[in-house]
Amino acid sequence: MLHSIDRKPYKSDLTDEEWLLIAPLVAQKPGQGRKRTISTREVVNAILYLNKTGCQWEALPHDFPQYKLVNYYYLEWTRSGVWDVALDMLRELARVIAGKAPEPTAAIMDSQSVKTTGHGEERGYDAGKQVKGRKRHIIVDTLGCLLLVLVTSASIQDRDGGLDLCVELQQKFANIKKIWADQSYAGELVDFIRQYFSFDLDIVKGSVNQHGFQVQPKRWIVERAFGWLNPFRRLSKDYENTVESSEGMVKIAHVRLMLRRVIPALYAL
Repeated sequence: MLHSIDRKPYKSDLTDEEWLLIAPLVAQKPGQGRKRTISTREVVNAILYLNKTGCQWEALPHDFPQYKLVNYYYLEWTRSGVWDVALDMLRELARVIAGKAPEPTAAIMDSQSVKTTGHGEERGYDAGKQVKGRKRHIIVDTLGCLLLVLVTSASIQDRDGGLDLCVELQQKFANIKKIWADQSYAGELVDFIRQYFSFDLDIVKGSVNQHGFQVQPKRWIVERAFGWLNPFRRLSKDYENTVESSEGMVKIAHVRLMLRRVIPALYAL
């Protein structure tokens, strides 16, 4: 239900049009216990605020619902796959609006090592990037829409994280025929995927005459997807205690991005 909020709005708040898309995904189902006495929309707004600003749960502004309740719903929706359903819905809308088939046939894979804080699970050292923390492995479609994210210790090799992602990709996206990736995924993984998977892994190689940074075909799409996360301060490092929560924060950022992309396009039709 649309409603006006009894506080000064934040830039991270959902618009009425955005809430219309998200509301059914977080609505209380029949038989789900006592009727909620808090505004579900305000809980979502609080999660988006934290994701965008990087504040601690305890530091959420007091005009949001009590932070322990917000954290409870964040964990519940993360574990139940709400963010995955939202991403699937928004990605399909974005693809159809762009004149593409709802399901992707090609994707791009990459990883990003980030420092952690505290003493959460799955922490390690990426010797290549000289980063102690965790590694975000992602696969996006050719529009940059997030398909999958996997968070591991930073010590996990790209090939190993990539294989786990490819297993999940084949289970969830049956129409994928090709994945592009950089040379950190080259070698036995390419042959293994060609033999046992329904798609090919194509390694994008730099020019032999390359000097300094150059944009690589296809790979720039996934690099841009990582760049899109930069304004979300909760993702500047990995502040989460669990990798499940780390993955949830990445998904929420992409949900926020997709809403801002899809809603104007829908209302322009």
